[in-house]
Amino acid sequence: MSFAERLANRMNRMLDRGRSADAADAATTEPTGSIDDLKGRKYCVLVTYKRDGTPMPTPLWFGVGNGKVYAETGESGKAKRIRNNPKVRVAPSDSRGKPTAPPFLGTARVIDAGENAAADRFIQANYGWYRTAYNKLLTNRVPTVIIEVTPAPRTIG
Repeated sequence: MSFAERLANRMNRMLDRGRSADAADAATTEPTGSIDDLKGRKYCVLVTYKRDGTPMPTPLWFGVGNGKVYAETGESGKAKRIRNNPKVRVAPSDSRGKPTAPPFLGTARVIDAGENAAADRFIQANYGWYRTAYNKLLTNRVPTVIIEVTPAPRTIG
């Protein structure tokens, strides 16, 4: 394991310890939100599910484009959970994952490498130079994937 990967693992453990206990609310709150709730936000909480159905909320940086949400993450348990069960919930949140609006339902997938450039532009548009600096320091040295979330159609009634 490279130094960058060890550093990334330590950072992830630190962030996991700092995650708000309220992040789990995104898994139980009525999913009345929409993708429009993410406008102007810097963080969202993505809820994926383990094989046994246990929800796993994770705060992420994201971008929105073409009516979908895109987030870059390490090739991690989150990506594995999405490959096993693509049903997710997404809600705007603070940096610790505390939801700031109700979640919406969606279907996630890990996108193919050929689609990364367009998705990366949507994410970059939400963070600018700050993300560029972060990537130069860490992300480019650790394998990552981009997750695409397509919101589920909203039902009324």
